[in-house]
Amino acid sequence: MRAVRVGGVRPGELAPSGLHPLHANASLTRAVAAARAAAGDDLIVMAGKMHAAGVASAAGSGIVDVAAIEGFAAAGADVVLMPAPGTVPGCHEAQVREWVEAAHAAGALTMTTIGTSQEGADPDTIRRLALMAKMTGTDIHHLGDCGYFGITVPENILAYSIAIRGRRHAYRRMSMSLLR
Repeated sequence: MRAVRVGGVRPGELAPSGLHPLHANASLTRAVAAARAAAGDDLIVMAGKMHAAGVASAAGSGIVDVAAIEGFAAAGADVVLMPAPGTVPGCHEAQVREWVEAAHAAGALTMTTIGTSQEGADPDTIRRLALMAKMTGTDIHHLGDCGYFGITVPENILAYSIAIRGRRHAYRRMSMSLLR
């Protein structure tokens, strides 16, 4: 397996920080195009912003915009990541719903993310974030790795699952074999 230079950064290298959010999103768009060109259709390409990712000027709702989301999809992203409502200051349900609709219109799936250590919050907070994310119409839900030993607190995974699909489906999915 060879190392592929994506977006001007080799695996293991740090990307430049302090970028304006529009430049950071443009850099992500170039990385998506490079990944798609290198792998063709043999790879699911996911791109977007879970949070400001060290870009100080990308606070709150300025993390992404419709143009950036359309750019990720046009460059070849199969899935566009975005913060779940309530996980980043200023990021609310109506705004995330607009981003989800833009990604869907561009032919991409969406993943709302909780990657700001809130995945380690109390179960009530997790349930509220789960329902807000579900109301945006997102396709995929992501819980980050804050918690015990680099995983989301197991009780919060269950609380999230029950909130978005109910006990019957949550328990059924937990008990199904991976070998089916």
